[in-house]
Amino acid sequence: QVQLVESGGGLVQAGGSLNLSCAASGRTFSINGMGWFRQAPGKERELVAAISQSGRSTYYRDSVKGRFTISRDGAKNTAYLQMNSLKPEDTAVYYCAGVLSGGNYYYTHPSNWDYWGQGTQVTVSS
Repeated sequence: QVQLVESGGGLVQAGGSLNLSCAASGRTFSINGMGWFRQAPGKERELVAAISQSGRSTYYRDSVKGRFTISRDGAKNTAYLQMNSLKPEDTAVYYCAGVLSGGNYYYTHPSNWDYWGQGTQVTVSS
């Protein structure tokens, strides 16, 4: 099993920055891709960014390209999401997710991911 624990959420003004962390423990060698999803009230959970096991491949949804950066430290078994130029529409609960090796490093649908963190709230005020 793998456990994922997020940290770094909070309240920030529009235009500000936050850096989310996701620490993995357990059978971390079994993880291929890691990703960040978000879910706003009344909306579906959506993939924000993902990164491959090597870190060489990344995915971003269009609305965060140029503002968010996903990275991964293999030695620390930790993934990060640096969020800059935050907008009120970025307000959501952000979840870290992991997908097992043997397939793609990311999937846009949350049902295809194998491990989840508990979520961390990000609130951007206007």
